[in-house]
Amino acid sequence: MNLTRIGNAPAYYPPNHEAMRCLRLQGKEAGPSEALWMGMSQILPGGGTTLEGSPVEKHYVVLEGELTIRTELDGVLSENVLGRLDSCRIAPGEKRQLYNHTNLPAMVLLAMPIA
Repeated sequence: MNLTRIGNAPAYYPPNHEAMRCLRLQGKEAGPSEALWMGMSQILPGGGTTLEGSPVEKHYVVLEGELTIRTELDGVLSENVLGRLDSCRIAPGEKRQLYNHTNLPAMVLLAMPIA
């Protein structure tokens, strides 16, 4: 078993993320993993990411607050608001943008394959 206590979870700094605090919970610098890694991001009001894609799928679960997720796949744009315990899957190559339009922080769990 690999145990990561939240107080010891290492921060990471992905590009094109604004007003966000990202912590690695499992995998990569948080410990061994063969298939996936998990992270948790705290997104401040007005914070979020740019609209970009990646070659691997991503799974998001909103733990606290509300989060707007804009996606683009094959030229089709979509926007959805996720609340507490709502989740979504972003397909490989699908562009995604996270944004906190509220006045309260949002917290989201991310799980994705190790690239």
